[in-house]
Amino acid sequence: MSPAADDTTVRAAGCVLWRPAPPTAPSGPELCLVHRPKYDDWSHPKGKLKPGEDPLAGALREVAEETGYAAVPGVELPTVRYLANGRPKEVRYWAAAAGTGAFVPSDEVDRILWLLPGAARARLTQPRDRTLVDALLATCPPGTGHRTTP
Repeated sequence: MSPAADDTTVRAAGCVLWRPAPPTAPSGPELCLVHRPKYDDWSHPKGKLKPGEDPLAGALREVAEETGYAAVPGVELPTVRYLANGRPKEVRYWAAAAGTGAFVPSDEVDRILWLLPGAARARLTQPRDRTLVDALLATCPPGTGHRTTP
């Protein structure tokens, strides 16, 4: 059961960041996963929203902070709800194409990986994050390019 959003809910936002696979790889997007040493986990880039921050703006800020890449937002993906440290947490996600940038390790994120969807699913620590891979692929079928919101 998903916790309901209320005043005690931790609000966060992130992106399933993607880029076209290199010509030598199978068709489809590569997805960017971040490694957070504090939790020793692999996830999509995301983070808590600042007070009053627009969720999409927060998602793009978090992608830039964690990966070093600018992101071009596309369709909104499913919102993920779960308990974190006993509190309800709600994370809104968007599909986002990677723009220019370069990764620089930090205390928060020490590594990133660009993986094809199957490998990304296998590497993600939390099963709830795997459903976002499927949601992205439903909006961006392999080999067809990325669809953005109208």
